[in-house]
Amino acid sequence: MARPRRILIASFDGLRSDLISPELTPNLVRLQETGTTLARHRTIYPSETRTAFPSLVTGATPNRHGLIGNKYVDRASRPERYLDTSDSELLARLDHESGGRLMTAPTLGEILAAAGRSLAVLSTNTPGTTRLFHHKAEAFGHVRLSGHFREACTPADTLAAIEKKQGALPPLPPRGEPDRDGQDYITTAFLDCIEARLKPDVTVISYGEPDVCSHLNGTGATKTREIIAFCDRQFGRVLDWWDAEGRDQGVQIFATCDHGQITGHSRVSVLDRLRAAGFAPAHAPGVDVDVVAVPGQVGALYLKERNQASLTRLVEALLAEPWCGPIFTAAKNDVEGLAPGSFGSHLVFAEHDRAPDVYFAFRADDSIDPFGLTGGTYYDNDRRPGLGVHGGLHPKELTAVGLAAGSAFRQGGFVSLTPSGVCDLAPTTLYLLGLPIAASMTGRILSEILADGAPIAEPIRAEALETGHAGYTQMLQRVHVGSTTYIEGGWANSAAAAAPRNAERLN
Repeated sequence: MARPRRILIASFDGLRSDLISPELTPNLVRLQETGTTLARHRTIYPSETRTAFPSLVTGATPNRHGLIGNKYVDRASRPERYLDTSDSELLARLDHESGGRLMTAPTLGEILAAAGRSLAVLSTNTPGTTRLFHHKAEAFGHVRLSGHFREACTPADTLAAIEKKQGALPPLPPRGEPDRDGQDYITTAFLDCIEARLKPDVTVISYGEPDVCSHLNGTGATKTREIIAFCDRQFGRVLDWWDAEGRDQGVQIFATCDHGQITGHSRVSVLDRLRAAGFAPAHAPGVDVDVVAVPGQVGALYLKERNQASLTRLVEALLAEPWCGPIFTAAKNDVEGLAPGSFGSHLVFAEHDRAPDVYFAFRADDSIDPFGLTGGTYYDNDRRPGLGVHGGLHPKELTAVGLAAGSAFRQGGFVSLTPSGVCDLAPTTLYLLGLPIAASMTGRILSEILADGAPIAEPIRAEALETGHAGYTQMLQRVHVGSTTYIEGGWANSAAAAAPRNAERLN
């Protein structure tokens, strides 16, 4: 009789798939050669961590699960408030205040618990990200372990047992230094405690690097490459266990990431430009604030006066800026948004009660960065030009790692050219466990990579959408596999882009 399947999902935050190589990541290459590569794997928009990982565990796009950005304005509260979802304790309060509706779609942890199965999470991401992998773990007695932050850990007795064996949770490294201790800690905890004693039905191991190193050193900097190699060695320890024991126990492996990264080459100030256009902007709601510009690489603007005139005026101000890429507002029709020149936000699955009035991506291009990697963009943060950013619609931001191995999958280095995405992992996991797929899931079962599967019979259809206004044009590329849609990239062009101003450029 075949052993019951179990699933292991390993994620490498911010890892560009084009940095996987025999020299830098021999263990990920080892997984590629053993199993299957999803060569057209994509994340969602905004291409941010705390939007992508909720999409992974809900199998749904942000318009369904409601985590619409790393940071957002909570319009349901009085007064309105700015929220940073990196805070684990804040997320716990928000879930309580909303009657358990922090996420507006059921998560993998909840679905597994209802079926009498278990999910364990081990993560070195921020405490908020760690919680979002399984925000109700406490209710089910499931394991959630942070490599650094006690407030994100549960249950207490599991943490105590791990600390007794391994020592206390390690502190974060100095700013800009690779986080080696945290990656080693969660790998050891998985091998020596979680897997050895508990054998969860599904386990998520989330390595929080190379994201932080890329943000603070650059996409291909020496320290970034060093931590990529270190994380790969930690994953190699997991693969050694899998080869020795896990494979025979029916464990199936996914390796993935939440987004890619490109290089910020030109620094701008959204607040300064909105002031110059006659607005009174700020990063948080206030008495004299007429538009909130949520800080970060995703343009998210919340109007105080939510009417057509204000929306049109705000978007017109953006159209005049050389740094502004694709723009999205609430839908006017199947393609256009309410503001002239904008796309409807439904095209990127961003229509939700929590969504801003205006989403925009910074203008990106295919310039080559100092490390020889493709992808550059305008950006708005306090760091120098030349560092890694993400959140937008450049294909290198949207491209995600997608690998799978185990008896359930096609083997021997198979490469799938069928589009796939982060929302597909949860429904495929449930299918492999023999559990029903939740109606809320927008992802699909990855039947084309299953050992007993068949080539995709549904039509695969590429789509290029365009709109514009007053000399500004934008294009959005999507691809459909049957009823499932993936975002391939978004671009914008205008006369303003030919005359950049107020930007600190990378030389």
